[in-house]
Amino acid sequence: MVVRNKARLKEGIDYEETFAPVARFEAIRILLAFAASKGFKLQQMDAKSAFLNGFIEEEVYVRQPPGFKSARFSDRVYKLRKALYGLKQAPRAWYARLKSFLLKSGFVMGSVDKTLFLLSRGGDTLIVQIYVDDIIFGGSSHVLVSSFAEQMSREFEMSLMGELQFFLGLQIKQSPEGTFVHQTKYKRDIIKKFDMGILNP
Repeated sequence: MVVRNKARLKEGIDYEETFAPVARFEAIRILLAFAASKGFKLQQMDAKSAFLNGFIEEEVYVRQPPGFKSARFSDRVYKLRKALYGLKQAPRAWYARLKSFLLKSGFVMGSVDKTLFLLSRGGDTLIVQIYVDDIIFGGSSHVLVSSFAEQMSREFEMSLMGELQFFLGLQIKQSPEGTFVHQTKYKRDIIKKFDMGILNP
């Protein structure tokens, strides 16, 4: 699975790398199909203030922001120790921190899709797909899945969202009969936005 770089980010004078891999939509669909074939219930979590968790390698300085200006040192600047929202390196720094944590925890990164991570323990499998600060995960063992959620919550501030039901405009229904994907809400929103009346979605 080929991953893309975020096109809106551009290299500048003071840094060389800004890009963080982002899972392709096709990768998400393949994950849904794989999980359904294996009987995995996919879960979802969201990293709160994800970019603030990243550590930057470059030396980055910022002007003193309004309200935090020092009367004594008004001509000085702040040196950043961690990434901030709006900083070009923030997505890459967050991805690097998360990737490092997963690899140290025993996961293996996908050879083609750098946003896919696999963990095998005692015959059980856990699969994790990253989409910026959204994380989809599931596995063959409820204990392994729960342990991963707890581990992530200890390392990062996470919102555990439970069973995967909505992702990137897809509505997802997981059941013993299979995984059903539809976009009813999206269709209704489009009909409403363009005032298309009482069309059936």
